[in-house]
Amino acid sequence: MRPEAERGLTGVDHIIHAGDIGRPEIVDALRRLAPVTAIRGNVDDGEWARDYPVSNLVRLAGKSIYVLHDLKSLKVDPGAGIDVIVSGHSHVPKIDMVGGILYLNPGSAGPRRFKLPITFATLELTPDGMRPEIHDLGGE
Repeated sequence: MRPEAERGLTGVDHIIHAGDIGRPEIVDALRRLAPVTAIRGNVDDGEWARDYPVSNLVRLAGKSIYVLHDLKSLKVDPGAGIDVIVSGHSHVPKIDMVGGILYLNPGSAGPRRFKLPITFATLELTPDGMRPEIHDLGGE
């Protein structure tokens, strides 16, 4: 795990990994920082990856957060009480509000994918709403 990502995640209440974990040690390192909700992505194969579902619904601070790897495979009704949809497959960092639902792709904080930036996202949940932010780690 990149030291910059570890520093950026220190102190968060919960970590969501939207797949393409790469190897189980990554989730172990994240769990040393905070509780983790992780799903598997298309590069996660082998025996260890079977421990991770392809999607998950988690409630944090009163918000329903649906996590899946590839947004194109979304099969739930986004209007069914979901506040946030977190995806990762494209590795393109993105924050979008569509129909009152926050769509968040944190990008990738692992090995550089294509020519995309190296990023992760934070989401602050407050009584006043949600504040998503993409963090660019720079580097190679």
